[in-house]
This record gives sequence, C-alpha cells and structure tokens, in this order.
Amino acid sequence: MIFGWVLEAYAASDNLAASTIHVNGVTDMIRQAGPMVKAVLLMLLLLSVACWAVILIKSRMLHRARRESSQFMEMYWNRKSFSSLYRDSKNFDDSHIVQVFQVGYEELGRLNKYLDFTSGDESRLDPEALLESVERAMRGAMLAESQRLERFVPLLATTGNTAPFIGLFGTVWGIMTSFQEIGLKGAANLAVVAPGISEALVATAIG
Repeated sequence: MIFGWVLEAYAASDNLAASTIHVNGVTDMIRQAGPMVKAVLLMLLLLSVACWAVILIKSRMLHRARRESSQFMEMYWNRKSFSSLYRDSKNFDDSHIVQVFQVGYEELGRLNKYLDFTSGDESRLDPEALLESVERAMRGAMLAESQRLERFVPLLATTGNTAPFIGLFGTVWGIMTSFQEIGLKGAANLAVVAPGISEALVATAIG
C-alpha cells in the first residue's frame, strides 16, 4: 500500500512538472488564461492606460498653470494700469488666475460703458449692484476654471475604487475554472487546481 502511495505521488509530481514546463512566468500564465480572465485583464490594462494619460496631462496642465499664474502675479504687482495688464494677460492661456481677472476686467468695462450711457439718469445708478455684478461674473469664472482643472479627475477615483473589484471578479472566475476542472477530471491534485488558481492570482495582482 505504501509503495502504491509513493507511485501515485511520483506520478502526480510528474504531471505537475509537465504542466509547469510551459508556464515560466506571468506572461505565460496570461497567455494560457481563459477568455473571461483575459477580458478582465484587458479591461484593467485599458483603465491603467487611461489613468496614466490623465495623470500626465493634468501634471503638465497644472505645471503650466502654476508657472503662468506666478508670472502674471509679478506683472500684476508691478503694473499700474489694468488696461496694459489685461492686454498682456492674453499670453497666459493656461493660468486660472488670468482667466478670472479677464472676466472681471471685461465685466468692469461693460459696467463703465453702462455708467457712461446712464450718466444723465442718477436714479438708475446702483454702485452696490454694479459691484455685485462684477463679483458674480468672477465667481462664475472661478467655477468654470475649477471644472476645467478637475476634468477627467473623477476617472482616477472611479478606477481606484473599482479596479480591485474587477480583479476580484477575475479571481472568482479562476477559482470557478479550477472547480470545473476538478469535476471534469474527478481529481483534486495540484496539477488540476494550479492553472485556475494561477489565473485567479494574476487577475488579483493586476487588479
């Protein structure tokens, strides 16, 4: 009986060695994975590429915005005329501070024209309402710039929250594959279970 157990163990080790000859790394495990696990890995790869693209684009955008905002603030404190500052601010397209300043200056210019037009009618002048109009325009510009800078950022949060669960789905699918192989072959040795478990672990790691 003991001799029979030894032979069975030796045969199982041979089968395991034969099954692992062709699996030399993660690349081979991915290549031999099932269609569903490959689909999960492809989805995770696409999400990863999208996230890195957003990170790189936003990093460059924020770097330019900080640089141009710093240059504009130096001009702001050194200039005595808002008209010349507004004219030169056209060169700073990526600065959020510049965009807010331009909107406020344009609204102020519009109100100055309105005051010149209604200078003969004192009852229509309301300085507080005019200043509130400028403030409202600048708040709208601040909101627009905030939305512009935060565009596509929710993708990072969504991917960070969902990617582990997508990988977990691949894990569950790999374990299901292992149980199916056990049922089909009627054996629960390592050579039968290992391929499905390896698929599951790869999906978990990438997720």
